[in-house]
Amino acid sequence: MSIIAEAKRVLLVESQAINNFSEKLNDKVIEEAFIKAVELIVNCKGKVILTGMGKSGQVARKISSTLSSTGTPSLFLHPAEGSHGDMGVISNSDLVIAISYGGGSNELISLLKFVTRKSVPLIALTGNLKSELAKSASVCIDVSVLEEACPLKLAPTSSSTLSLAVGDALSMCALKEKGFKKEDFAEFHPGGSLGKKLLTRVSDVMHTGEALPLVTESTSMSEVLSIMTAKEVRGVAGVVSVDGMLVGAITDGDIRRSLERKEDLISLTAKDLMNITPKTIDANELAQKALFMMQEFKIQTLFCIDTSLEGPKKTVGLIHIQNLLQL
Repeated sequence: MSIIAEAKRVLLVESQAINNFSEKLNDKVIEEAFIKAVELIVNCKGKVILTGMGKSGQVARKISSTLSSTGTPSLFLHPAEGSHGDMGVISNSDLVIAISYGGGSNELISLLKFVTRKSVPLIALTGNLKSELAKSASVCIDVSVLEEACPLKLAPTSSSTLSLAVGDALSMCALKEKGFKKEDFAEFHPGGSLGKKLLTRVSDVMHTGEALPLVTESTSMSEVLSIMTAKEVRGVAGVVSVDGMLVGAITDGDIRRSLERKEDLISLTAKDLMNITPKTIDANELAQKALFMMQEFKIQTLFCIDTSLEGPKKTVGLIHIQNLLQL
């Protein structure tokens, strides 16, 4: 068998294991067990503690990390280390999720006895429903597979992939039940490009004060042109009323179209040329939304208002697409 053929076989076997479990969720017993497991995670007042040995332990670490990053405090406890003092991390308000395909790992037994003795809720992910783990669990989720993808039928492959997928499904269901939002996710990911994208707001990057190219309706176009080339953001001018409300905008495109119509540009005022429906954005919105609006409407600038302020919604800033692309 060629390398590519073997790769396809492995991917097919593992994906089939996930599909089979998805079908299992139509079974009333498995459905109720899964729902109860999600409810235990959502209602946990303490930490969700993941545990497992070997490959199951690696899967448990990843699920724990996913839970922590999506609003559910979690940590990984190594079963062997737990037997040498680390079980002290488990409190009565916690929830334990143990992963073991065979369900009879010697290192897990001591931890299972401790959890049972302390009446700590236990969710089991196992392929052996007759195992010690399954019998000790408050909720047992059957992650048995028809076959491992390993050609020797020895190395955990399909089983570990399914356990990870079920852990992700539990985590995402808990996320939705808790009403976890993008803004919450950003709080846990402040570093790197992801955090910057989710946390940066329009007010963080917009031009303000003297940098704003603002004119009134009666401003002559000669002065408008001067302002459009003198300010930080060139090629646009906002037209405001006497109380600072944005009533229009003039762009390079408006000027070009006026010249194409052979109008006497210098004799005009801002009111004669302005677009009376300029696009705006709240200064408190995410910068990501500003970029989306610019791309959707094929524009390069947005005037900013602050809806949190009382009274008329005055123009407080201007954001250019280059400000966002530089992020």
